Amino acid sequence: MSALPGRLTLITGPSGVGKGTLVKGLLERHPEIWLSISATTRAPRGGEVDGEHYFFLSRDAFERQVAGAGFLEWAEFAGNLYGTPRQPVEAQLAAGRPVLLEIELEGARQVRRSFAAGFQIFVEPPSFEELERRIRGRGSDSEDSIARRLARARIELAAAPEFDARLLNGNLEEAIAQLEKLMGLNG
Repeated sequence: MSALPGRLTLITGPSGVGKGTLVKGLLERHPEIWLSISATTRAPRGGEVDGEHYFFLSRDAFERQVAGAGFLEWAEFAGNLYGTPRQPVEAQLAAGRPVLLEIELEGARQVRRSFAAGFQIFVEPPSFEELERRIRGRGSDSEDSIARRLARARIELAAAPEFDARLLNGNLEEAIAQLEKLMGLNG
């Protein structure tokens, strides 16, 4: 059995909770799932390919899509625009393919308004202390950046009850198996 056909599933949670690792493990087991590709106005980084890592758009092109309701959600971060293009998601759903979005909290709230049929999952850490350990373990953030991420995580964790399901990411294999169940997959 594959994922529920033509269903949009959204996954969100605080920075450091392991969303990317969960998604990677899920896609390795279930290549039939289409992971939505975001659009951005930032310049490509080394090795990034348009249409594979992101859809790289000019600010004008991005703003035209916003005006035409071309995004399920969008936001501005650090002077660049990011969003989930509506057309590719709808095309994959129409073809009967399950679609997965991995986005942040505000984007999830926008998708709830723009695509109410989506199923939304909030990923939680086993504890706040474990989340802090994971963020610090990356070794790539300044103390100021870590403090900002942790403050933001407290706000995001308080929003967990808004979601259709909550997924505890303590043990990766167990979390992937639970995600499979939530998405209607055989694990």
